[in-house]
Amino acid sequence: MVTTRIRSVAKALTILDLLAAHQGDMSLGEIARALDLPKSTLHGLLATLRDFGYLEQSPFDGRYRLGVRLFEIGNIVANNWDVRKVAAPHIQKLVDELEETVHLVVLDKGEVLYIDKRESRQSLRIVSQVGMRLPAHCTGVGKVLLAYLHPSEVKRIIATKGLARYTRHTITDPRQLEAELAKIREMGYAVDNEEIMDSLRCVAAPIRNHNGKVCAAVSVSGPVARLEGEKFRLAVEQVVRTAAEISAGLGYRPAVGSDISGT
Repeated sequence: MVTTRIRSVAKALTILDLLAAHQGDMSLGEIARALDLPKSTLHGLLATLRDFGYLEQSPFDGRYRLGVRLFEIGNIVANNWDVRKVAAPHIQKLVDELEETVHLVVLDKGEVLYIDKRESRQSLRIVSQVGMRLPAHCTGVGKVLLAYLHPSEVKRIIATKGLARYTRHTITDPRQLEAELAKIREMGYAVDNEEIMDSLRCVAAPIRNHNGKVCAAVSVSGPVARLEGEKFRLAVEQVVRTAAEISAGLGYRPAVGSDISGT
């Protein structure tokens, strides 16, 4: 495999990674020992990174720490991680794969707010639109967003919004909803089984931002008759995968040994 890696750049980036992992300042000698590099080589790299603002050096003891320029760049990158923009190609791919309607939502003021929708070409389309608000407790996307809130926040939303019944399947008991949210955290996805509309089924999964916080949800919705059996299993698999891909696009990197469904 041909590589165009430039050694000096790679070493400089390794220094930044080391200081980030160390979460504190380090001396020239400590960095040299950690990276097994001669001090003469390190000195020039550190000076260059310092001059460009990527490192700061204490005027008192000469120790190095990460510089403010990294913070500035990080903010620029974070501001460009717009969930709707990042999610767009992924949710279109999901529509093409499953041929069912896909929604992208966020939680706003205790309700789910639809910020994008890709319509299925199938019959029996879902009556929804961008900008629509729906209750959180009886929608797949809403339940998956509630599942990752602090319990006190869930209680506040219930106290404010209530648990109105829409169908005979709607969860209206707070203890039952609490158990449902725990199950969602365990599975990593939520299912709306005719809870807001008869004959409608929805599968939803959480989307995480670069801080690991659940910031949105993606779902596939369709008639129960179409989302059952193997099609339902496939919908779960692909919705969870899509949520993970969008999360990665937003900068989320799960810890080693964890996955998108973790808290």
